[in-house]
Amino acid sequence: MAEQLDHWVTGFPPLIAEGAQVLILGSMPGKASLQAQAYYAHPRNAFWPIMATLLDFDPELPYAQRVAALQASGVAVWDVLQSCERPGSLDAAICRHSEQANDFAVLFRRYPDIRQVFCNGDKAWQSFRRHVVIPLELHQLPCHRLPSTSPAHASLNFSAKLAAWQPVADALNLKGKV
Repeated sequence: MAEQLDHWVTGFPPLIAEGAQVLILGSMPGKASLQAQAYYAHPRNAFWPIMATLLDFDPELPYAQRVAALQASGVAVWDVLQSCERPGSLDAAICRHSEQANDFAVLFRRYPDIRQVFCNGDKAWQSFRRHVVIPLELHQLPCHRLPSTSPAHASLNFSAKLAAWQPVADALNLKGKV
């Protein structure tokens, strides 16, 4: 049992501000993010470079300024899972029976301007559909699966990931730089 507790991980609160229109969901922060206490902290994760390109900010800005740039553009970030058992950092290592979803009913009530949800990778997509869409009957809220920005998802290069993420900018009525 002690070994299982070593693998128990808990996520972060949402990065969200009033007027958020788009919600980007990961599954659960990886080890680098948990250690840094920052979303998408792994240096090879493409999330920040993609968002910086789409939203026109410097990806090298300090974390708080990158978060502010997202929020100013109407983008919120959270994870589907509030906690789970996961040895290591890979989504594939998440023990499905241990998944505990975040409280999306409260989030969607508190931020009614969210009009589209984008899932960062297959695990976020599957968990969101299982734990949130079906129980909350969110079938009218457009939900999109995007390729993971994780360095573990190496089958797509940065340019292909950036092109696949263009719908985020489109949802915000931005041109993006793809």
